[in-house]
Amino acid sequence: MFDLEFFDIKLDTDVIGRNFIYAEEVDSTNTILLDKSYKFNEDGTVLLSEKQNKGRGRKDRIWYSTKGLNLTFSILLRDRDFSGRNINLVNFVSSLAAAMAIENLYQLKIELKWPNDILIDGKKVAGILIESSSSGKKIERVVIGIGINVNQVSFQGNFKIEPTSIKNESDQNIEREMLLAEVLNIFEEILQWIEEKPDAILKDWKARCRMIGEKISVTEGDKVKYGIFDDIDDEGFLILKSGRKLEKIYFGDVSIG
Repeated sequence: MFDLEFFDIKLDTDVIGRNFIYAEEVDSTNTILLDKSYKFNEDGTVLLSEKQNKGRGRKDRIWYSTKGLNLTFSILLRDRDFSGRNINLVNFVSSLAAAMAIENLYQLKIELKWPNDILIDGKKVAGILIESSSSGKKIERVVIGIGINVNQVSFQGNFKIEPTSIKNESDQNIEREMLLAEVLNIFEEILQWIEEKPDAILKDWKARCRMIGEKISVTEGDKVKYGIFDDIDDEGFLILKSGRKLEKIYFGDVSIG
């Protein structure tokens, strides 16, 4: 069982997670926070569910998570400036917050894989899915879905990247309440960097991206592109170098080789 009182003691935020909803089972935490009809409208609302019947990652890939062992939650951001590159930087803030929380608490070496995977020793420990809803040209809601494999020790199914968990990598049972509070504490802190020092977000993210400088393939649909992972630009897009040509990659699945 998730100890709400212990979580609240560890939470040190002003906005993020102060409206906290705990659920045993939902279809998708992202879907609920995006849907106005549920009336969860407060900026910083966090919805944690022990089980998601329709949990998903990028490209509607199913996210499997054993009930009661992991963290599957979403954060709602409203009434903020999401113009320009800000919306892309939210993605980097989210992965950095999860990475830094795991590093701080468990001294594990984290790798970040563009655009939104969190790895330990090449195995996936967490993933992020950001979705938004708009009214006209204005983005009204941004929802960040985060799934972290915490205490699950075995995984069934076929995966593009081998999964792991913090428990598997640290050989200890993890207090989910402490981990979630740490993620949210860091998220709120570095979310401010979007306005104050956006370049620091990309610098810290790139410091954890082992793929930069490597030969990679980028797959999108039935198209595959090859080249060198040259850099991440100021907006957070991947720069692929093929010969003398530099190409900006907006989305795709990235693999070494």
